[in-house]
Amino acid sequence: MILSHALDWAGAAVALALLSAAISLLSSWAPTLLRKLVMPLFGLSGIAAAAAGMLTLIQHGVYTAELPLGLPWLPWQVRLDALSGFFLLLIGVVSTAVGIYGIGYMRGYEHGREPLPVLGGFAGLFLTGMLLVVLADDAFLFMVAWELMSLSSYFLVAYHHEHAANRRAAFLYLLMAHIGGLAILLGFGVMASFGDGFAFDAMRDALLSPAWASVAFALAFLGFGMKAGLVPLHAWLPEAHPVAPSHISALMSGVMLKVAVYGFIRVVFDLLGEFHWQWGVIVLVFGSISALMGVLYALMQTDLKRVLAYSSVENVGIIFIALGLALLFFSGDHQVIGIVALVAALYHAINHALFKSLLFLGAGAVLHAANEQDLEKMGGLLRRMPWTGFFFLIGCLSIAALPPFNGFVSEWLTFQAALQSWHLESGVLRSIVPIAAAILALTGALGAACFVRVYGVGFLGQARSRHVRRARQVPLSMRIGQGLLGVLCLFLGVLPTTFITLLNAVPQELFGYGLANATAHGWMWLTPVSAKTASYGAPLVAISLAVALGLGLYLLGRTIWRVKRCDTWDCGFAPPTPNMQYTATGFAQPIRRVFGLLFRIEQRVESQKDGRLRYRLAIADRAWGLFYQPVARIVENAARRVVKLQSGNVRVYLGWSLATLVVLLWIMA
Repeated sequence: MILSHALDWAGAAVALALLSAAISLLSSWAPTLLRKLVMPLFGLSGIAAAAAGMLTLIQHGVYTAELPLGLPWLPWQVRLDALSGFFLLLIGVVSTAVGIYGIGYMRGYEHGREPLPVLGGFAGLFLTGMLLVVLADDAFLFMVAWELMSLSSYFLVAYHHEHAANRRAAFLYLLMAHIGGLAILLGFGVMASFGDGFAFDAMRDALLSPAWASVAFALAFLGFGMKAGLVPLHAWLPEAHPVAPSHISALMSGVMLKVAVYGFIRVVFDLLGEFHWQWGVIVLVFGSISALMGVLYALMQTDLKRVLAYSSVENVGIIFIALGLALLFFSGDHQVIGIVALVAALYHAINHALFKSLLFLGAGAVLHAANEQDLEKMGGLLRRMPWTGFFFLIGCLSIAALPPFNGFVSEWLTFQAALQSWHLESGVLRSIVPIAAAILALTGALGAACFVRVYGVGFLGQARSRHVRRARQVPLSMRIGQGLLGVLCLFLGVLPTTFITLLNAVPQELFGYGLANATAHGWMWLTPVSAKTASYGAPLVAISLAVALGLGLYLLGRTIWRVKRCDTWDCGFAPPTPNMQYTATGFAQPIRRVFGLLFRIEQRVESQKDGRLRYRLAIADRAWGLFYQPVARIVENAARRVVKLQSGNVRVYLGWSLATLVVLLWIMA
């Protein structure tokens, strides 16, 4: 097959993902097939998707096709434009890294009890669903692909089903995924009722009243926000992501959450096509709450993958802060600033996909080598796993938004949009935006503290457990997968103007123009609004930091060469042991005291049989008690009443059937 344009590459990506799922069925007879053929095909699918996205952004093209599938009167429509091309690029890059990483990671599953066809098959279907969601050009295909993505990821979350907690997490994920899917379906129904069908082109041409447009927005925000993990709809996320295999966790957190962001942008910024300031306020408020609560809950966790899961809530909140700012400025007819905010949201979406996938792959490497994901039992991993420690450090610096890495650029762009709030006419809005910016600044500081804690406790110091002391370097393919994402984190941080030149295709397609001033002063300076307002010279910052780091290492090396090495003076006491190190819980204790009201904290001291005392601390998410447990009690009470209908008497059942028939005939009449 000759891949003549971007849509051919996208079709090849879907075909390769399906092929990897089909070949996985044979892995029960040949376990090595999973890492020798299935994961390479998975990676090739990612390469094809990245190529399709890159070609679309470069060529500024729009490609459409009609597939001979679906219903007789409703065939599937596909479309590849700049917005879907950007998210195809995002999906492709992470999938490529996961495919390479999985070649070595799958070795640990070859002799396990769980069936390998389930892992490889549903991973391929999961990728297929995400690709088709981005390519869909009608509501029917979109919902079919959305359900394929949700159902296949459910089986991956429940892969280690022998643990009751894993089954509970998978059920919660499936339940909330279907509630969100129902909201999205109803939102499409509202738009289709005013248009001429379920095709997205018909929805773009539909004329909705402000009230019905707000209903469609609310349903889309509920459905996509639940999938993205916005507070208080986030309860499934910290339960599901930690229990899935680590490369699946990377796909779920790094990619699947961005597919939900894509759906929200597609509906609100493209299909609805009109903006109300009330929408912006809602998105901004929930984004701010999610960012702050996500990082606070991440700081309280000791399970490494739960830390990363809650951190995803934080970063999704940052993306929605930028989207809320975009809606506010577009509603006030400040197009340039609105596009700055939209570009900031898209930039942070791909940044989070890169560094969060890198961190989850790093956590998987630690779990693979040390069989441990509890921070309190780690320590000293940098000495035992230097490459994983180095790449994990890049991920920590990126997610902490420190220059010259990519996380700084997108958060800086978000701040630049927020600082233009004086353009807004409403005094209330001019007050709300600085509050959101202050929350974003606080979130950034807490995020840096969170990952200083993670890296310091997990990778520095001394090993706290026997498993960690025996850890060794992971296979080469796992290191290459992490290294690919690490290099891209640095590239998007050092050369942001290069990527924004590509990214400009998205606002140009949606609104007719992009950030004309962003690269007006060349590749060296990023000037999103204008050079007089603010500029950021990422290459200069990177060069300055590299020179300072090199000089510091040189001076440190000369000092170490001259100093006589000997044991540390211990003041006459016993030599230090791993138990004397800072723990993850102790590191977060001051922050826990300041923000204690936001958590449900249980702490007690227990006396052991040998006379020693044990301190126990449990920190729970207040969202469970405020939002989920009341609903669960209502459902349980209703179920108890409904179960009374099951009396065991046939005459009673016939009576209920007759009554139901009479009511239906009365309604139909």
